[in-house]
Order: sequence, then C-alpha cells, then structure tokens
Amino acid sequence: MAKHPVLVLGPLMPYLLEELERRYAVERLYEEKDALGFLQQNAARFRAAVTSTFTGLKADMIDLLPAVEIVSSFGVGTDSLDVAYANKKGIKVANTPDVLNEDTANMAIALLLATTRDIVANDRFVREGRWARGETPPLAQGIEGKKVGLVGLGRIGSVIAEKLLAFGCDVTYHTRNKKPDVSYNHCADLVAMARDCAVLIAILPGGDATQGIISREVLQALGSKGTFINIARGSVVDEVALVELLQSGGLGRAGLDVFADEPRAPEALFALDNVVLQPHMGSATVETREAMADRVVSNLENYFGAK
Repeated sequence: MAKHPVLVLGPLMPYLLEELERRYAVERLYEEKDALGFLQQNAARFRAAVTSTFTGLKADMIDLLPAVEIVSSFGVGTDSLDVAYANKKGIKVANTPDVLNEDTANMAIALLLATTRDIVANDRFVREGRWARGETPPLAQGIEGKKVGLVGLGRIGSVIAEKLLAFGCDVTYHTRNKKPDVSYNHCADLVAMARDCAVLIAILPGGDATQGIISREVLQALGSKGTFINIARGSVVDEVALVELLQSGGLGRAGLDVFADEPRAPEALFALDNVVLQPHMGSATVETREAMADRVVSNLENYFGAK
C-alpha cells in the first residue's frame, strides 16, 4: 500500500522525522532550494503537513497548500499558527497538549528555585574562587509561605499550582474569568495581584490578546523584592521595562525561558546576577519531546484512520 505523502514545513527533531518516515512518504520543504517552485509543482500531492510552533503556519503558506486537509504541529502553542484561517479553508490543525505539562511546570519551579536561591550566581561565585578567598555571598530568598501569583491557569498553570503547594506557597491567579471548581484565590486586577505577591509566574498563550499583559506597571507593582518567572511567551511582557527594572533594582529577580526576539535575548541581561536565563527549554527533556513527537504522528494516524 502506498504511503500518504506528508510535507514537513520546517526542521524537526530526528526522532520525529524517523517516525514520520516509517509511516509516510515524507518530503522536506525546508530543504528545497526553490520552495515556492516546489509547491507550485507538487502541492496538490499533499493532504497532510507537519510544522512546529517555531516554524509556524501563516495564511500565505496555507494558500500554497490547496490539497492539505490536516496540519499536525509539534508544540502546544498556537500563536504562530493561523488556526482561524486554516479552519476557514477546511484544514484541521492539531497540536500536542497535555504530554508536556509536567516538564514545563517543572521548568517553572526550577527557574523559581534557581532565581530566588541565587543558584547560578553562587555557582559562578564558587568557580571564580571567591568563596575560597573568604568572600561571603549575599543571602538568598526563601519561597515557603510566600504568595505566588499565576498569570494564567490552564493545563500547565494548574500543574504549577499543585507543585507550588508542596513548597508551602500561597497560590493566587489571574485570568479573564474565574475558574469554576478552583480553590485558589482569583484576582481580577493583575496590578493588584502583583503588588500582593512575592512571585509572579507567566504561563499563558502568546498572541495579540496577551501582548504586553505583564506591563511596566505590573512589574513595578511586583517590586524590588519580587521575582518574575516567564515560561509563556516573550510577547506577554514589556521586555524593555523588564530589563530596565532589573538593572535599576526596581524588580528584584527574574527567571526567563522565553524572549520577544528568539533566539536573541537582551544582552543587557547577561551581566546581571539577579537573572537566570534559559533558551526556551520548558518542554525540552528526552521523554517529553518524544511524547510530543508521538502525538504529532498519532494526530495524522487518527485523521487518516478515520477516512
């Protein structure tokens, strides 16, 4: 039986490519020297395409794929995918939710602990020989009993909240609407919540609706003793204000896994000891990335199996 042709729009992890190639006739658009010419000649052959949140799927690409019925995306975010336009064209868009909840939540906790306990700065302190020379690093901050505000309480946010309880934190959250059957305190005013919290963790989708929601005012309300953790999208925070406040001491600490212009992070942050930086690694464990890859494949299998 002939394999279904599947068009891969951008680079993917080797494991996923191998699993796709075992089942489908895979062609890699990103390796074509003349991608447009390739599509003009071959697009009608593909009923399925695979992308990722990093490669995305915009309206202009959708228009070049007239026969595609399903796009399976590696990642949970949809801000880089024009889902509404795809649906308008009758194309189903599938992503990889749930399988990355635990490890992404663990990254939030890891950043929180690394940032408040000065793990990276103190590692550097030891490596530079300063401890051996008799210097004493400044005291860090504890999190037990502290109020932690979650900006967003979806699948991953809910897992973060559960993990925070194990550390004795007092959890509160901000969403547009109060969640039913949730015991945590809901705060409709984000500035007020930031003012009342020791830590603010951003875990909400990117896109126009959340652009800059963590504003200068929010960060100033969090204050000089506050800690900001971002595992959402760089777009959700006013990055210029964030950098300025971390430099001036207007904001105490930050743990950042995402940035506005990835893979570039603001160089002004590199010299700061009150910041821990990660290269967008929230779901980046072998176990979770393979589970995400399996979900990409199963999305295609379920679709073709139903036909």
